[in-house]
Amino acid sequence: MSLQCGIVGLPNVGKSTLFNAISTGVAEAANYPFCTIEPNVGVVTVPDERLDVLTGLVKPQKVIPTIMEFVDIAGLVKGASQGAGLGNKFLANIREVDAIVHVVRCFQDENVVHVEGRVDPVFDKEIIDAELQLKDLESVEKKIQKLEKAARTGDAKAKVELDVLKQYKGVLESGQNARSLAIDPELKEAAIGDIQLLTAKPVLYVANVDETAMLTGNEYSEKLREAVKHEGAEVIVLCAAIESQIAEIEDEEEHEMFLSEYGLKESGLSKLIRASYALLNLITYFTAGVKEVRAWTIEKGWKAPKSAGVIHTDFEKGFIRAEVIKIADFEKYKSEAAVKEAGKMSVEGKEYVVEDGDIMHFRFNV
Repeated sequence: MSLQCGIVGLPNVGKSTLFNAISTGVAEAANYPFCTIEPNVGVVTVPDERLDVLTGLVKPQKVIPTIMEFVDIAGLVKGASQGAGLGNKFLANIREVDAIVHVVRCFQDENVVHVEGRVDPVFDKEIIDAELQLKDLESVEKKIQKLEKAARTGDAKAKVELDVLKQYKGVLESGQNARSLAIDPELKEAAIGDIQLLTAKPVLYVANVDETAMLTGNEYSEKLREAVKHEGAEVIVLCAAIESQIAEIEDEEEHEMFLSEYGLKESGLSKLIRASYALLNLITYFTAGVKEVRAWTIEKGWKAPKSAGVIHTDFEKGFIRAEVIKIADFEKYKSEAAVKEAGKMSVEGKEYVVEDGDIMHFRFNV
């Protein structure tokens, strides 16, 4: 599955430092592969201790983790919705991603110029929100104009969509993001699925602090957390400058020592990658054999046949059943044979909803 998180924020908030840290070495430091597929797109593996557990037990010839993509989107400025600072290009880049990682400056540094002249994370967040909302309002109003004529002729579908669009218009005009409107998913898709509203995308916030605050946060990160509380959005506190140093350490022992020196159990980037994965509504299931242990990405809520299809379309077309082992049972009994002997392997049909961490073996016939 090729889903992307776009890293956004004002200039000089630490976006590029964060992206470069991700693309330099979170994967490398954890002995995971990394590659860059475009100048501003990084493909990283998702840290997962369960994969390490399976690898230790199965001892396969090959291990393949699951991956996700991050897009480094250049800094937005006030007026971007009207084209300021190459705004149209940057907003188009945001439209193409599936979720947003919003980096907010939460540190003081006289050597790093703030585009607005002062450090105020809530104000910074609101600048980005306002520009995205203005662009969304423009998109909604254009579609309303198209639908009004059809609605006047009695088109029932157009009337329903028009009503939904007017709700979105009201939300945006009140200075709220489109994602704040609770609405039936099918109605939402019909009304705005084709216009890809920027503020309808799921979001998480990164409070970029200095190294003195990366464990506990600071007054700025707390203000940001309070400001986004009503959104139900997660806030990850990290120091991008330190994360970039951590990412460059290739030796595993030195890497662990560096983390320990700062009182960290893991890098902030690892937390960010996992949080971004969850933000995209993604979960992982595993296949495990001597030849290969592999993590597979699916969307939460997928049933067994569709989940099997990510391995090969034939698995979905000819699905017969799925043999499922919970990873906790595999870890307890140490092998597939022992799990079966203990009666802990279940056989599931087409209606089984795959759970995060399931170890799957699919039976199919084409």
